Amino acid sequence: MRQTLLLSASLVLLAAPSRADPARYELDPSHTTVSFLVSHAGYAGRLGLFSGIEGAFTYDMDTQALSDLKVRVRTDTVITLNEARDQHLRSGDFLNVSAHPVMTFTADGGTPKGDNSGTVEGTLTLLGESRPLTLEVTLNKAEAYPFGHKRFVLGLSARGSVRRSDFGMRYGVDNGLVGDEVQITIETEAMRVE
Repeated sequence: MRQTLLLSASLVLLAAPSRADPARYELDPSHTTVSFLVSHAGYAGRLGLFSGIEGAFTYDMDTQALSDLKVRVRTDTVITLNEARDQHLRSGDFLNVSAHPVMTFTADGGTPKGDNSGTVEGTLTLLGESRPLTLEVTLNKAEAYPFGHKRFVLGLSARGSVRRSDFGMRYGVDNGLVGDEVQITIETEAMRVE
C-alpha cells in the first residue's frame, strides 16, 4: 500500500506542469516610447516624446511578481517636432538637461488587478527630485517574437501622470501658459534575457 501511495504521488508530481521561474527582461530601445501630453495655454495638448530609453526588470509570469525595475531616460532626447520648443524644453525652464541629463523610474513591486493588468508603484527622479509615481499597466501580449531575434517578449502599455511643480518645474504654471499636469504614456516591448 505504501509503495502504491509513493508511486501515485510521484506520478502526480511528474504530471504537474512546471512553474516558470522569475525572468529578467530588458526594454527593446527600438520598440520603446515614452511620450507625454501637456496643455498649451488651455488651447490644446502638446505631445512630445523621448527616444533615449533603456531599462530592465524581473518578472514572474506565474505569480505576476515584479521586482528590480529601473528605467533611464536621457532628457536631451526630448522631441516635439518643433526645434525651438525642443531647445526651450532642454533649458533651465524645463528639463535643464545640462545639469540633469537623465531621469529615472524605479520600482520593486506591483499590484495585479487581473490576468493582464495591474499597477506599478515606483519613484520618478527628475531634476534631482524624487516623487512617487503610479502607473496603470496592461500586458498586451506575452510570447516568442515571430521574426528577428525570436526571444520571448512582453508587450506592455503603461499610463500615469505627474505634476511638473512637484519637481520644481514652475515655468508657465502660475499664468497658465503651460499645464502643470503631464500625462505619461509608455509603450514597450521587453525581451527576456536568455
